[in-house]
Amino acid sequence: MFAENKLTENMAEIEAFLLRERGKALSDAEWRFRMKGYGYNLRRTDIGVEVSRLPQNRVLGTISV
Repeated sequence: MFAENKLTENMAEIEAFLLRERGKALSDAEWRFRMKGYGYNLRRTDIGVEVSRLPQNRVLGTISV
């Protein structure tokens, strides 16, 4: 998916992008909504936030927030 205007599958780059965007959002709901616009679906789990690629909803990994 896209992170910093380039296509990437590198989870470290995706995590860095998601956390930077989280800093810009006022709430978790806004953050999840913004990330759907970039093609990511975020779902909170017991171990962190599961990151999936849309529209296939293929899980890329989990980040801790």
